[in-house]
Amino acid sequence: MRQYSAYYIVSEKGEAAHWVQNLRAQSAVHFYLSNEPSRAAHARVVDEPALIAIIKAKMDAKYGWSNGLVVEIAPT
Repeated sequence: MRQYSAYYIVSEKGEAAHWVQNLRAQSAVHFYLSNEPSRAAHARVVDEPALIAIIKAKMDAKYGWSNGLVVEIAPT
């Protein structure tokens, strides 16, 4: 499986999503990709406008949707 320096997801409910509130309180997370073992990572809400625009454009192109809060998951 290809290893990336970061993965990006979008929270439809923004700050109201419990998982976003959880990562705000504790940024150390574990995540899964497909059937791979879990990986340790650092999660954060993206606050750089240029990066948000790039991620939202990619989400729109692939999924036709990008409304929400962009979150970065960076494996440690």
